[in-house]
Amino acid sequence: MFELRNIEPREFQLSILETCKNNNTLVVLPTGIGKTLISLLLALERLNKFPESKILILSPSKPLSQQHINTFKQNTNINESEILLLTGAIKADKRKELWQNAKVVIATPQTIQKDLENNRINLKDFSLLVIDEAHHSRQNFANTHVAKSYFEHALNQRILALTASPGGTLDKIKDVMKNLNLDAVEIRSETDFDVRNYVQKREIEMIEINLQEELKDLHSKIKNVYLNKVQDLHKIGFNKPSNLINKKDLLLLQQQLRAKLNLGDKSSFYGISLTAQLLKLDYMLELLEIQGLKPLVKFFEKLKEDKSKAAGIILNNKEIKEAIDNANKLISNNIEHPKFEKLKEIILDEIKINPGIKIIVFANYRDTVDEILNLLKKFDVKCMKLIGQKSGLTQKQQINAIKEFEESDLNVLACTQVAEEGLNLLGGKIVVFFEAIPSELRLVQRMGRVARLQAGKIIFLITKNTRDEAYFWSSYQKKKKMKKTLYGLKEKNINEFLSEK
Repeated sequence: MFELRNIEPREFQLSILETCKNNNTLVVLPTGIGKTLISLLLALERLNKFPESKILILSPSKPLSQQHINTFKQNTNINESEILLLTGAIKADKRKELWQNAKVVIATPQTIQKDLENNRINLKDFSLLVIDEAHHSRQNFANTHVAKSYFEHALNQRILALTASPGGTLDKIKDVMKNLNLDAVEIRSETDFDVRNYVQKREIEMIEINLQEELKDLHSKIKNVYLNKVQDLHKIGFNKPSNLINKKDLLLLQQQLRAKLNLGDKSSFYGISLTAQLLKLDYMLELLEIQGLKPLVKFFEKLKEDKSKAAGIILNNKEIKEAIDNANKLISNNIEHPKFEKLKEIILDEIKINPGIKIIVFANYRDTVDEILNLLKKFDVKCMKLIGQKSGLTQKQQINAIKEFEESDLNVLACTQVAEEGLNLLGGKIVVFFEAIPSELRLVQRMGRVARLQAGKIIFLITKNTRDEAYFWSSYQKKKKMKKTLYGLKEKNINEFLSEK
C-alpha cells in the first residue's frame, strides 16, 4: 500500500482530487499553494488501484523536475530507488535501462518525446500522466506528442494537467484541453473561500518613471525615422493610420508579402525590406523606452554586422547616424535609463530596513541582468544571477544558484525568464519587474515567485508614456479575462465547449 507521509492535504486539494480521480482534469491554482501535492495524491491513488502500473510526470526543466523528485521522496513511502529523474543529460541507452525499473518517472517532455520516437520506451503500463506547466501543450510542443502516444498505448489512462495560467484566450485554453484530451476543469483563485486562508498577502506597487530629456531627444530622432518609413507603407497599399500600426501588424504584413513572393510576385521585395526596417526601428524604440542605452548600442553594433539590405538602409540614415553618436556620448557621460537608479534605491532601502531580505528581480535580457548586478555590487549588495542554459548557466548551476540564494546571506537574485515557472524560490519577500511584459502567462508565473511562505510585495517599474504602460495593462486585462473564462468552463459542459467554433 502506497501512502502519503509528512504532509497533511488541505480541504480544497482533497476536493479537487475527487474530480481528478474520475476525469482527465485541468487544475488551475495560484502558485505556491499546492498543485504538486494534488499530483502526489492522485499518483498514490492510481498506484494503489493499479499496483503493477507506473507514473509519468512531465516537467519543463531539470530544476523543476528535481523539485518533483524531492517531493515524492520526502512525502511518500515509494522506494527512493524507484523514483527516477530522466533528462537529456543521461545517455539514451542508460535511460532505456533505468526506465525498466522505475515506479515514478519524472522527466523533461523533450526527453520522453525523443525516446518514444526512437522506440526506446513505451507508455503501456503508465496509469497516470501528469503534465506540469500544462500551458506548454499547444501546437507542436513535446507535451502534445507525449500525450498523444499515451492515449494510444496506455492500458489504464488518466491525465492531470497543472498550471497557474493556461492562456488568456478561449482558443489557447481549447488548444491545451484538446491536445491533452481533458474533460474537466478545477480552478481556484486567491479569493475562493477554501483557498484564501492559505494564500499569503501580496502588496502590488506600480512605480512610474520618466525618461530624462536626453533619452527623450534620442527617442524622437529614431521615432521620426520610423514614422517617415511608416508613410511609405501606403506605397504597397497598407493604409492603416500610422499611429495605430504595431509590431503585430508589421509581422503579419511581412508574412503576407513573403507568401506573395513565393508565388512569384517580385514587387514584394520592396515591402519585405520596408517592414524589416520598421521592425528593427520599432525594436530600437522598445529598447530605449524599457531597457536603456547599453542594450540599444549593442543592437546598433549587431546591425553593423547584419548584411541585409534593411540594416544597410537604416545605418545610412542621417538621423540614425546621429542617434548612434548621441547614444555613445550619453553612455560615456554615465547617463543610463532611470530604472537602474530607482531599482538601486528600492533595494538599498529594503536592505536597510531588513538586512536579511530576499529580493527577486526579473529582467527580459541577460545583458540587463548583468547591468543590474554590476550596479548593485558597487554598493556591496550581495547578489547573484539566474539565467538560462543558452545564456550560460547549466541546469546543475541553476539548481545550485537557487539553493545558494535560499540558504546563504544573498539579498538579490536577478533572473531572466528561466526563473518564471514553478521554481520554489523559498523566502522571496519582494519581486521586482524591471519591465512590464504583455503575456498574462508570464505575469502570473513571475508574480508567483513571491509570498509563498510569508506576505510579500510585487513592484513594477514602468516607464511613463511608453509601451511599458501598454504591456502592463495588456497582461493585467488578459489575466482577468483568463480567470473569468476558466470559472465559466468549470460550470460548462466541456465537450460542448470544445466543439464550439
